[in-house]
Amino acid sequence: MPTRIIAKTPPRLDADLIARFASVPVAVVVDLLEGRTQVDPAIRPLRRIAGGPTLLGSAVTAVCDPKDYGAVHHAIAVAQAGDVVVIDAGGRSDVAMIGDLLSTAARRKGIVGLVVDGAVRDTGILGGWGDFAVFTRHVTARGPASKDGGTVDAPATIGGATIHPRDLILGDDDGVVVIPRDAAEGLIAKAEERAQAEIGWEKRLSAGETTLAVFGVPDAVGG
Repeated sequence: MPTRIIAKTPPRLDADLIARFASVPVAVVVDLLEGRTQVDPAIRPLRRIAGGPTLLGSAVTAVCDPKDYGAVHHAIAVAQAGDVVVIDAGGRSDVAMIGDLLSTAARRKGIVGLVVDGAVRDTGILGGWGDFAVFTRHVTARGPASKDGGTVDAPATIGGATIHPRDLILGDDDGVVVIPRDAAEGLIAKAEERAQAEIGWEKRLSAGETTLAVFGVPDAVGG
């Protein structure tokens, strides 16, 4: 069956709203959403994110058939600058769904990175790009066997989290979290407030206050 592309998808969120999440740590969003949309922490970045930009963008999904990467090709074609290509390969480790050639094509389009619940290869190249973040569950040298299956822009399951087309993807060294498209506007102010609070807590700790005082920990009892 040829690769299917779901034509009817929600519009991308406003670029200014998306950009505001760049200053918010993944941990803040995960806590605010009580872990409901946290991606399995076993899906890790190939390179350290600290000191560079976080992974942040609208999701274009590629739901792949076993050993087939047709949906990845078409997802790259559908994606726009600033998007994140999310590859649902069922967590399989047998073949890589993407390597340096497709990733280079994606990077040239302005796609900002990948989240792969499966495997990638050519990690020496992919892990060296500061402007293109790759999060993956597995690494393998073996490539796919076909390129004519799968679906683009269908709901995907990545590390236990459901991702719908144009949801926001946020990734840093702590992992990846999905920000549901319909929740983003209502979440951003709370996320920014929490991020600023953490900066304040750090200043108080640096000034010598105890963690008991800064975090309002109840008194312990003797025993």
